[in-house]
Amino acid sequence: MNKTILAAFFASVFLTSPVFAEDAMVIQVKRMSMETAAAIAKAAVGACREKGIQIGVTVVDRDGIPQAVLRDTIAAKLTLTISEGKAYTAAMFNAATSDLGDRANTPVGRVPGLVMSPGGIPIQVGGSLLGAVGVSGAPSGATDHECAQAGIDAVQTDLEMSL
Repeated sequence: MNKTILAAFFASVFLTSPVFAEDAMVIQVKRMSMETAAAIAKAAVGACREKGIQIGVTVVDRDGIPQAVLRDTIAAKLTLTISEGKAYTAAMFNAATSDLGDRANTPVGRVPGLVMSPGGIPIQVGGSLLGAVGVSGAPSGATDHECAQAGIDAVQTDLEMSL
């Protein structure tokens, strides 16, 4: 009888307890290394240099905190502020800033620190957001976007292989 009661007790505990795999108490977060962030920034500067354009570039982590910042030789100081805003915005929305233009003139778009013009792109691998890159200084947002994408493209394969 004691074995039956004990078996029933354990069965009720295991059958009514939450499945721990579904309700994890700790979450693993993927982070990009400082070296990867620097490589993205350097490749973005290089892509714009090939077009004869001097830019500022900021790479942020998934929390929007700068990891790498570069300003080309004669790029204006303002490019750093704008590139950080673009990178921050892309990370916070997990979307390219070129896709956020319709929100720019809304209450959300006027939040200090957000820049919703082209040139900010999230950095993703395997469905995970690692951070974002923002570029400023080109004559058009489309060119800022191209240079930011070139920065990501320079490391994308290595990021995918690292999973």
